[in-house]
Amino acid sequence: MQTAKNEVADLLKRLPDNCTLEDVQYHLYVIQKIERGLKDEEEGRVYEEKEIEKKMSKWLEK
Repeated sequence: MQTAKNEVADLLKRLPDNCTLEDVQYHLYVIQKIERGLKDEEEGRVYEEKEIEKKMSKWLEK
């Protein structure tokens, strides 16, 4: 597993030279969300499709 510092350094190498701080923040946010989602999946914190459909149908009724 890479350290946070190494992940940021790798990201900066991949981004164009004219990127903004907002671009960097956005990419870090996306990476963090993907990693969190993968961890949730590994630990079984996911919903089945039928569960989502049931929850969505309740929200859409209102």
